[in-house]
Amino acid sequence: MASCLKPPSNEDDSVILFSTSNSPEYSTSPSSSFYHSPPPSFRTAYKLSIKNLSYTLHPHNSTPFPFCHFTRKPKPITILKSVSFVARSSEIVAVVGPSGTGKSTLLRVIAGRVKDNDFNLNSISINDQPMTSPAQLRKICGFVAQEDNLLPLLTVKETLLFSAKFRLKEMTPKDREMRVESLMQELGLFHVAHNFVGDKENRGISGGERKRVSIGVDMIHNPPILLLDEPTSGLDSTSALHVIELLSSMVKSKRRTVVLSIHQPSYRILHYISKFLILSHGSVVHNGSLESLEEAISKLGFQIPIQLNALEFSMEIICRLEESSSKRETSSNIDKKEPFPKPMWPEDENGGLQSNCKRENFSSFCYANLIEILFLCSRFWKIIYRTKQLFLARTMQALVGGFGLGSVYIKVRNDEGGVAERLGLFAFSLSFLLSSTVEALPIYLQERCVLMKESSRGAYRISSYMIANTFVFLPFLFVVSILFAVPVYWIVGLNPSLTAFTFFTFVVWLIVLMASSLVLFLSAVSPDFISGNSLICTVLGAFFLFSGYFIPKESIPKYWLFMYYVSLYRYPLDALLTNEYWNVRHECFSQHTTQGSQCLITGFDVLKSRGLEKDNRWVNVGIMIGFFVFYRLLCWIILARKAAKTTI
Repeated sequence: MASCLKPPSNEDDSVILFSTSNSPEYSTSPSSSFYHSPPPSFRTAYKLSIKNLSYTLHPHNSTPFPFCHFTRKPKPITILKSVSFVARSSEIVAVVGPSGTGKSTLLRVIAGRVKDNDFNLNSISINDQPMTSPAQLRKICGFVAQEDNLLPLLTVKETLLFSAKFRLKEMTPKDREMRVESLMQELGLFHVAHNFVGDKENRGISGGERKRVSIGVDMIHNPPILLLDEPTSGLDSTSALHVIELLSSMVKSKRRTVVLSIHQPSYRILHYISKFLILSHGSVVHNGSLESLEEAISKLGFQIPIQLNALEFSMEIICRLEESSSKRETSSNIDKKEPFPKPMWPEDENGGLQSNCKRENFSSFCYANLIEILFLCSRFWKIIYRTKQLFLARTMQALVGGFGLGSVYIKVRNDEGGVAERLGLFAFSLSFLLSSTVEALPIYLQERCVLMKESSRGAYRISSYMIANTFVFLPFLFVVSILFAVPVYWIVGLNPSLTAFTFFTFVVWLIVLMASSLVLFLSAVSPDFISGNSLICTVLGAFFLFSGYFIPKESIPKYWLFMYYVSLYRYPLDALLTNEYWNVRHECFSQHTTQGSQCLITGFDVLKSRGLEKDNRWVNVGIMIGFFVFYRLLCWIILARKAAKTTI
């Protein structure tokens, strides 16, 4: 382990930067952290060279009938056309242009946020070392997306600290704490360190401060190259200026290379930017300083109005600039090669790290997974505890449901009418418990954006996320189950055996666990809350219909019979009925009063009417546990595939 993280004798900082795996799930690295203890400043100068970079989008056929001969295959869309420029250490390069010119796409390609088959080989190099895959770029480039995907119920310090825990696992807790405090001081966030990040529904920090937190999350590991997609969008002029000033300060003090896209920068912001790359229809129309842009405009015979700066005026004459630039060679603005240090990172013939860093022992792998799970459990618990709507709603729902049902079925009778009432109680309890987890859907959907972002950048594995989610929700849902089971069981007067009550509570717990897994799985496949809510209601309705409560198994059409076996309602309903009547299967629940004491219905008759002639309680428990695990495995597979394909 130590040998993998120890830098070579030349102490090249970039070797440390590449000691990571970016696989969201199948990494064999003992930790997904990007770096060991990061250096206070970068000694190596980094030159990012882009030469003749093109990018073409191949849209998928959106028609549901791809075999139809009348549908045309969507034409490829060329977004970037032979883009060339150079970005050096200690300077800011701004990508400017009208909407739809490919600014965001250019940054995503440079940051490695594209699929491998869409990557333009040998068009991007760092210190004259060609990049052959997006994974190489993801390891060395920090990328701040336009959207601030942050968890609103964490404080600023907690957000940065959790990011440090995930990406700087080899550092000591004290060093991580110092790194976070130093970064907050650098970003001007110290005064809001203990304020919640917030969102539209939860009041938190300002928009400018949120943007700086987003920058801090992707700077926690000290990347030498930082790419930002419109960091000033949605901010007022003062906040936008503050963000650019901070970036300029960091560029000079840490010798970083910064490339950002920006929309209509103010006059004061222009002074902090070293070079401007102006795009039009995916092509470069200008690459150089503000002074060189003024000269280019003058050569075209235009005079810049007093009320406009050169950049603003260039947007008005963008067509003329495009015509002028097409006459020049695209590669004329690329600098000549200059001597840089020898290879920044040791690679084998397959483009990977040295083989000694690949062979991690199993114990280190397990230890890293355990650390990830513990950090995620801590974060999950903070979010659940602070989500008052979920915490209080589930608690009150369980109490009101338990006491409410108990008051309706209070002291149920031991006769034929009581048998029907018990069956109705169990059926309604199932429907209530399975549908009570829908309110967790918005939380899962909100976390999914953050999960895709963090896991795609190698912060942690999807499997660690799923295990931590399970560990945190197990005790929480167990408490909810007890709050529901205790009042409803004893007020109604079900089987007075303590063993029967314990089993009833255990089954209620499994019911809410199954429902939680189902909602988690459906949230992974649903694009938004409305479709997710509709999908959950449809699935639960179908499961209830084919549970055997409304339609006996014998009456279900053969082509729908599979629904009877996959219904989440069937197995807990059978387990609850068996638990209630098996110990009293020889007792009489209905007698014929006119003809002596002839028994009409025994407990065994009640079970037999449901096809429960054997005590299969623990078989049903095993099946319920299987459903709980099965839906979580499906969710893990879907999220892992999405994380592998995400470009956030």
